Amino acid sequence: MARVVRFHRHGGPEVLQIETVEVAPPARAEVQIRVKALGLNRAEALLRRGTYIETATFPSGLGLEAAGIVTSVGEDVAGFAPGDAVSIVPPLSMVRWPAYAELANFPAEIVVKHPPELGFETAAAVWMQYLTAYGALVDIAGLGRGDVVAITAASSSVGLAAIQIANRIGATPIALTRTSAKRRALRDAGAAHVIASDEEDIGARLAAIAGSNGVRVVFDAVGGPAFEPLTAAMSTGGILIEYGGLSPEPTPFPLFNVLTKSLIMRGYLVHEIIRDPVRLARAKSFILEGLADGALKPIIARTFRFEEIVAAHRFLESNTQFGKIVVTV
Repeated sequence: MARVVRFHRHGGPEVLQIETVEVAPPARAEVQIRVKALGLNRAEALLRRGTYIETATFPSGLGLEAAGIVTSVGEDVAGFAPGDAVSIVPPLSMVRWPAYAELANFPAEIVVKHPPELGFETAAAVWMQYLTAYGALVDIAGLGRGDVVAITAASSSVGLAAIQIANRIGATPIALTRTSAKRRALRDAGAAHVIASDEEDIGARLAAIAGSNGVRVVFDAVGGPAFEPLTAAMSTGGILIEYGGLSPEPTPFPLFNVLTKSLIMRGYLVHEIIRDPVRLARAKSFILEGLADGALKPIIARTFRFEEIVAAHRFLESNTQFGKIVVTV
């Protein structure tokens, strides 16, 4: 028997319940993990509210990131043994393989032996943010040394990961955040420049920073009216990668900017990296090397206990965090 977090109806954080259930042994090609820490993501709040790309089947579990110790392995699993310290790449379905649990099974192909110097809390904060940022910036955009990249929602865990990845490559990361409140923290986190979008002229600031070469890559989680000034500051042949939709306002299509600059605008979900073994292997190698050399350092906003999962989700939805929320189990 093990404690798991489930919900029986859509709603706010209060619908989450801790229940005790019988956990089946790992199936073929699966690994069972005694979970020590969880990383929380906005996708989990969306599933809980019924607005995610995946549909919950009640009672539903949830969760995309975990770190812990291998307890047992299923048939046809090689490379893992009981006692191994591991973390998981987000599964393609959190309804099928939910992470919010004391004991959980995952496909062996998404289980990773994390560097020994990482603690469980840090390991649980790695894969969603760095895979998302790597897939967009490196795999798709081909971000290179000297490129200028604009990163919106920069204080999120993915935004901070993007800043670190840009710095590791030698690109110039420009962080966009709503107000000046997080300006110093973003500079300390590695942003070369910070723009407070509610207080400054985005287009003018980007143009002043990027100069005549313009912003080659925009990594955006917001959408909305900012599309116009963002694309106006981009270089010819630049690429805007959209991975979110945080703005409640309509998102205009910047037709004139796209036409005159031959811009690429592309939607992106991390699943396209996770479901491709070759691309995923390259991503894992880059991330593990970055963790080892210290260029990539997960920033944890706050840590909660498993029993505080409702409070953790309330904090997740407050939009005040700087970095990753972690839950210890």
